[in-house]
Amino acid sequence: MNYTILVADEVWLAAALLHRHYPESSDFSVKEIVEQARKEKMTGTSILRPGVQVHAYLHCVANKPPNPGRYRMLVETSKGRRRLFRPGDPFHPGRSSGKELPDKDGIPPVYAQLIEWYRNVYINDGGLGIPDPILSLQGLGKDIWKGEDADTYVNRVREGWL
Repeated sequence: MNYTILVADEVWLAAALLHRHYPESSDFSVKEIVEQARKEKMTGTSILRPGVQVHAYLHCVANKPPNPGRYRMLVETSKGRRRLFRPGDPFHPGRSSGKELPDKDGIPPVYAQLIEWYRNVYINDGGLGIPDPILSLQGLGKDIWKGEDADTYVNRVREGWL
């Protein structure tokens, strides 16, 4: 069965599949993403659409100037390497309103669970099972001035300073 799917969504799905299948890899080459799209045959045909490569290289990449695509689906981690965009990633100002992930209604149903995986796993821990280092600092030092007000604590720490 042939399925109508946006090229940008096809690229996002291919990258998401790679991240889910290879969670130890932080990013993938454009070639790997394009090859994954080719293998998946998301449109129901074995012929890869010519726009897949340019979308993986440029149109879907948040931290590149829009040309003309304004998608924020991937991030360039280094030359020729990409990973899925996460909220908080830097992006070109011209892409501020760009689409970040496919609409569930616009993709083949077999891939719908990837959207939930992205929301529940990938953006919460980077897909690596590692807690966010900044968020893990929450509460650190909360007992440092226990029993004192802020001024008393600062004065105590500054004792002996010139």
